[in-house]
Formats: sequence, C-alpha cells, structure tokens
Amino acid sequence: MASVTYQNVFKKFGDLMIIKDLNIKVEDKEFLVLVGPSGCGKTTALRLLAGLEEITDGQILIGDRVVNDVAPKDRDIAMVFQSYALYPHLSVYDNMAFGLKLRKTPKEEIKRRVSDAAEILGITDLLQRKPRQLSGGQRQRVAVGRAIVREPKVFLFDEPLSNLDAKLRVQMRSEISKLHQRLQTTFIYVTHDQTEAMTMASRIAVINKGKLLQLDTPQNLYDYPQSLFVAGFIGSPAMNFFPAKLVKEGDKIMVDSGDFKVEIPAGHAAPYKNMGGKSVVFGIRPENIHDPEFAPQNIHGEKIAAKVDVTELMGNETLLYLVSGKNVFVGRVDPRSKLRVNDTPQVIFDMDKFHIFDAETEEAIR
Repeated sequence: MASVTYQNVFKKFGDLMIIKDLNIKVEDKEFLVLVGPSGCGKTTALRLLAGLEEITDGQILIGDRVVNDVAPKDRDIAMVFQSYALYPHLSVYDNMAFGLKLRKTPKEEIKRRVSDAAEILGITDLLQRKPRQLSGGQRQRVAVGRAIVREPKVFLFDEPLSNLDAKLRVQMRSEISKLHQRLQTTFIYVTHDQTEAMTMASRIAVINKGKLLQLDTPQNLYDYPQSLFVAGFIGSPAMNFFPAKLVKEGDKIMVDSGDFKVEIPAGHAAPYKNMGGKSVVFGIRPENIHDPEFAPQNIHGEKIAAKVDVTELMGNETLLYLVSGKNVFVGRVDPRSKLRVNDTPQVIFDMDKFHIFDAETEEAIR
C-alpha cells in the first residue's frame, strides 16, 4: 500500500498549459476522486501518475519514491480505463491473467489471483466466456478484475462507469466502494459526475482549468464551498446564484438582488457588517427553498414572491422552476406540494443555509 503525492506539478502540451501547479497528498488507503468538467485536466493528472504522459515540471511520488522517470510497468499501479479494452479473442480468465503471464508469474499464482478476483467481483461463472458474451456491467467487472490481479499499491480509475446505463452505474458505484473497503488499497478515481464523487470518495479534489480549487471531504465541499465554481459544481440541481449587493439598514444586513431583499440573520451577519454596498453573489441550494405550506419550523425564513414556470414531479420530491423578476431559480420542495405552473407563491428561503461570494474574486465570504 502507498500514498501518492503531487508536488508542484505542471503539464504543458506545446504552449498550452493543462496542469498548473498541482499539489495533492493522497493518503495510504484513501479513496480520492478528481472531479471537474470535461477538459479540466483531471485525466491528464491521472495519466501523469500512471507514467502515460511526461511531467513538464514538478514531482510525483508513490510512497517515498519519486516516479518521474520510472517506467509505467515499474510503478506498481493498475489502471481501469473508460473503455473496457478487453481482448475479444480471449476468455475472461485469459483477459484477467494476460498481464500476469507477461510478467512470467507462476501458473498456480495466476490461478489463485484470478480466482480470488473473480470471487470478489462475482464473475466466477463467467471465466470461460468471451467478452462478446458479456453485458456492459460484466465487461466492466472484468476490466476491474484485470487490475485487481496485479495486486498494485495504487488503483487508478479513469471514468470507468461512463459507458454504463443509469441503473448499472448506481450498482457499480456501490460495488467499487465495497471493493475499496475490502482491498484496503489507495484508489484514485477520475469522473466529471459529481454524484459519483460525492457517494464514493473519502475526499474530493475539484479541478477546473488545470487548477486545484478545493480538496476536502464530500460533506465539507457541499456545506462550505470556497468558490463560486465549487458551489455550482457540487450538488444537483446546482446551487442558485443571484447577483446582489449587501445593504445595511440600521442594525440589519440585507442582501438586495434588485427583485427581492432578504435579511441575513443576526447570528450569521458578523462577517458582512462592514461591507455595505459591496457587490456579491448570493447563493442558496434548491433544497433550502420551501413551499410555504411545508416549510420547516424554527428556521430563519424569508419570503420571496415568485411565479412557478415549470414543475417536475419526481415522486420523492418536486422541483419547482421559479421566476422572480429577472431571476430564474430552482426549489426542491416537499412532494406533497400542490404548487403548479403559473401559481404565484411566496416561497421560503432558509437563511440559515445561505452562501455569499465576492462578485470580483468569486471567493466565498464567511
């Protein structure tokens, strides 16, 4: 088992800078997820660790060993790709054993490792089949099994579930999490799907335009985003944002969006007392916007006049797409809500759960 460290890592393709001063310490046995939009550099970061790309500057360590100039085959890592990359003419057993045969591993040891991996993944009865005889989920398990038999120090996953349908993705998320608990090995997982990141990770590294924006636990990223980008990327539906100004009215600090004005509760107002007139972005998550009929008790609720534009009845919840002046936003409300298109309720903002960002720097103000 081993930790992984990125120290001041840069990667350029020609004049294009892809990775900018990346610093991450992945602890031994941790499950770290690199998440960000397509093209942000997260897969490049993984490929640098695997040795499939050369570092422009900086160092990568596996354990205490700098691996910048170490061949991929000698880094003691195993990688699961987005494509299954199975040999179509080989059986499942031979696909899983292929890398071990190249390393001249004894036959009995190969048999033991393949059998153990197949049992872990529940594919023992598939070992004699060819890839064409397998479903997408079964092929993905074989690809994971091929990595497991290597018994590496570090597992790397590059968007391994993106080719699966929604139901299979949920199932495989659970299986990969259980696999991590069972193997007790370092996992580094790349995805653009924030739901995968939130449900699987010990910690999440949010990357955008080659820069690490925040590295924290899923819950802390959700509750305390440090920037506008992180706040909008983590959570589904995304956080609602409103351009606004902070206004002082007597002892009160108000957020004025132009179309509505809400008071910051006294217990949360201290950081904003000397910011009257400051341009900010006010953020609130959809689940903190309530139908007035079903608003929780004992919250600092502020009423906002709005019109219901669209409703999405999900069974366990209802999404309301609301309009207030020039602002369009989403509320995730109680499924018993009777609000429908063209209704004009005064929805409730839970002002114990708001976020404020500097309009210029886009950094959180707390």
